[in-house]
Amino acid sequence: MATFLHRLGRLAFRRRWSFLLLWVAVLAAVGFGAASAPAAPDDQNSMPGIESQKAFDLMEQRFPGAAADGASARIVFIAPTGEKVTAAENRAVIQKLVTDAGKGAQVASAVSPFQAQAVSKDATTAYATVTFKAKADDLTDASKSALEHAIDTARAAGMTVEVGGDALATQPSAGGAAEAIGIAIAALVLLITFGSMAAAGLPLLTAILGVGISMAGIMAVASTFGLSETTGTLATMLGLACGIDYALFIVSRYREERGKGHAPQEAAALATGTAGSAVVFAGLTVVIALAGLSVVGIPMLTKMGLAAAGAVVVGVLIALTLVPAVLGFWPNAVLSRRTRKRGHAKEDTRNNGGSRWARFVLRRPVPVLLAAVAGLGTLAIPVMDLQLGMPGDEAKPTSTTERRAYDALADGFGPGFNGPLMMVVDAKGASDPKAAVATIEKKIAATDGVVSVSPARFNSAGDTAIFTAVPATSPTDKKTQDLVKTIRSERPATEGATGAEFEVTGTTALNIDVAEKTQSALIPYLIVVVGLAILLLLLVFRSILVPLKAALGFLLSVMAALGSVIAVFQWGWGASLLGVETTGPIMSMMPIFLVGIVFGLAMDYEVFLVARMREAYVHGDEPKQAIETGFRYSARVVVAAALIMMAVFSGFIGAGESMIKMIGFGLAIAVLFDAFIVRMALVPAVLALLGKAAWWMPRWLDRILPKVDVEGEALTHRATQPATATAPTPVPPPPGPTPVLVPDRD
Repeated sequence: MATFLHRLGRLAFRRRWSFLLLWVAVLAAVGFGAASAPAAPDDQNSMPGIESQKAFDLMEQRFPGAAADGASARIVFIAPTGEKVTAAENRAVIQKLVTDAGKGAQVASAVSPFQAQAVSKDATTAYATVTFKAKADDLTDASKSALEHAIDTARAAGMTVEVGGDALATQPSAGGAAEAIGIAIAALVLLITFGSMAAAGLPLLTAILGVGISMAGIMAVASTFGLSETTGTLATMLGLACGIDYALFIVSRYREERGKGHAPQEAAALATGTAGSAVVFAGLTVVIALAGLSVVGIPMLTKMGLAAAGAVVVGVLIALTLVPAVLGFWPNAVLSRRTRKRGHAKEDTRNNGGSRWARFVLRRPVPVLLAAVAGLGTLAIPVMDLQLGMPGDEAKPTSTTERRAYDALADGFGPGFNGPLMMVVDAKGASDPKAAVATIEKKIAATDGVVSVSPARFNSAGDTAIFTAVPATSPTDKKTQDLVKTIRSERPATEGATGAEFEVTGTTALNIDVAEKTQSALIPYLIVVVGLAILLLLLVFRSILVPLKAALGFLLSVMAALGSVIAVFQWGWGASLLGVETTGPIMSMMPIFLVGIVFGLAMDYEVFLVARMREAYVHGDEPKQAIETGFRYSARVVVAAALIMMAVFSGFIGAGESMIKMIGFGLAIAVLFDAFIVRMALVPAVLALLGKAAWWMPRWLDRILPKVDVEGEALTHRATQPATATAPTPVPPPPGPTPVLVPDRD
C-alpha cells in the first residue's frame, strides 16, 4: 500500500498539469451531467415492513385519486377576545374561507368546522381541514397563493388564523450564516496550525472541489437512482469535513518530510505513501459506517448513506492525487513563514504540546483512564431514559404559524387533536362491511385513552373505510404510544368477530413505528459496522487489542454524546442556550446517524494517531517512546482536524429547526468527546498500560492477513537517503507556463 501510494504521489507531483486537468475535466463532466439531468424526484419516505406503511399502501389502492400522503392544511380559527366562532359574523368569515380554499384545482376537499363538528366546547376555537391531491412538494404556486389569499382575507376581517399541516409549512434550513461562520472558523484553525495562507487554503479549496464534484454527481444520477435533493445534505457535510481533514494530513506530513531535508517531489511522495495510507483506511472506515446504514432498512437512509459514502471516496481520491499535484506547483508556499524566511527547512524535533501531554499521561495512565471512563460513563447515563419519536410542529419556534396553530388546537380541543390515529378497515372479508366497520368504530371509541372517533368514510366499492380516533394525549406522549400498542394487541378478537381487518396508521402511528424500527435496527447495525471496522483495523495495526480498544472507546464517546443530546433536547438542560423552545423525544434516526457518522470520524482519528505510533514502534521505538513520538507529530494535526469538524457541525446549531439543531449539536459534541477524551486521553493511557502487548498478534493470524504496510516500512530505506538540505530544492518547471512561487502574504 505505502509503496503504491508513494509512486502515485510522485507521479501526481511530476504530472501535476495532467492531474489538475483531469480533475477539472471530471468536474466539467459531472457538472454537464447535472445540468442536463431531469429534475430530482420528491423524497420517497416509504418505510417498508411497518404496519403504518402497509395501511398507506392499502389506502392508495382502495381510494384512487386521493393520495394517502397528499398535502394538507389545518386552518385554525381563534375568535376575538370575548367572542365566539359561532357568532354570525365569524361564521360567515370562516365559511367564506373554506369555500374559497376549496376552489383550487389541486384541492381534494375542504371541510368546514361546522360540518365536521370541529368547534371547541367553549366555541372560541375551530379548525377546517383542506386536503390536496398532490404532495406538498408538488403543490403549484397558484394553489399555495389561493390558500394564502383566503387566509389573509379572513385575518383582515379580524379573525386570528393560524395554519398547520405541510401544505404551507416552512422548509427547514441548514445553518445559514452560522454554517458560514463554522467554515470561517475552520479556515482560522488551519491558518493557526500551519502558519501559512497557502497551507490553510489548500485543504479548503480541494475539499470544496470534492464537494462540488460529489454534489454534481448526485444531481446527475438523481433521477436514475431515485435520489432526492435532500439526499445530498449529509454528503455535503461529511464531504467537506472529511475532505479538509484528509488534505490536512497530507499537507502536514509533506511539511514534516521537507523538514527532514527531502526534496519537494520526494517529500510529496513520502507524504502520500505514509499519511496517504492512513487516509485510505480512515476513509474506508467512514465508507463502511455510511454504507452500513442500509442495514436499517429505510430506503431514504440507505440513499443518504451511500451518497455520503461516495462523497468521502471522492475526498480520499482528491487527497491522494490532487493535493500532491498542487504541491508540485507551489512546493514552498505551504511551508511556514519562519521556514521561508530562514531559507531552508529544518526538522522540528523539540518537545511540543503533544509530546508534553503524552508524557503527562504516560506518568499517570491509571488516573487518566479512570477519569476518562468515569466522565464519559456519567454523561451516558441519560441514554437509559431515551425516548424516540419525530418532533413535529410542537418543536418549532413560537414565531411560526405552525407552532401557534398547534398550541391553539391543544388549548381548544386537547393535545390529542394534533396527532389523530387513522384506522384503515379492509372489510372485503366481512359479510356486512358497514356493520363490521361500525363495530370496529365502537370498539376503538371504548378504548381507554381515546377521546372521540370520527364518522367512517367508505371508498366507492364500499369494501374499505377510513376513520380517525383522537387520543387524550399529545402525539409524542408515551401514553399515546401505549394506546397504539393497546389497540393493536386487542385487534385479533375484534377482527375475528367482524370478519374485517384494520390497521392503525397516520403520522403519529407512523412516527411510533419508525422509532421502533430504527431502535430494533441499532444493535444489528452496530454489530455489522463495528465488526467490519475491527477487521479493517486488524490489517492496519497488526494487533488484536488496538482494534478492540478503538471500538470500546468509540462506544463510550457515542453513548456520552447521545446522553448529552437527551439531557439537552429531551430533559431541557441548557436548551435555552441553544434556542430550543420545546423539549421532547429524540428524533428517531438520531441514534443511527450519530453511531454511523461518529464511528467513521472516530476511526479517522484512531487511524491517524495510532498509525503514527505504530510507525515509530515498527521503526525501533520502545512502546512508551512510540506513544510520545506519535503525539509529537500527530496530536496538533488531530486537534486541528477535530476543531474543524466541530466548527462545521456546530454551524447546524444555528438552524431554526429543532431537528437540525439536534444533529449539529450531537455530531459536534461527539467529536469533542472522541477526539479530546478518548483519543487524546484514553488511548495513550490504555496503550501505556498494555506496553508491547498492545502490538501483539498471533503468528498464525499474522501469516494469513495480507500485508498492507500502512506505517511505510518499505519506504524506510528510501526515506533515509537524503541527509540535509540547506535551501528549498528548486522545482522542475512543468510542461506548461512556468508556475510562479506565491510570495508570503500572511
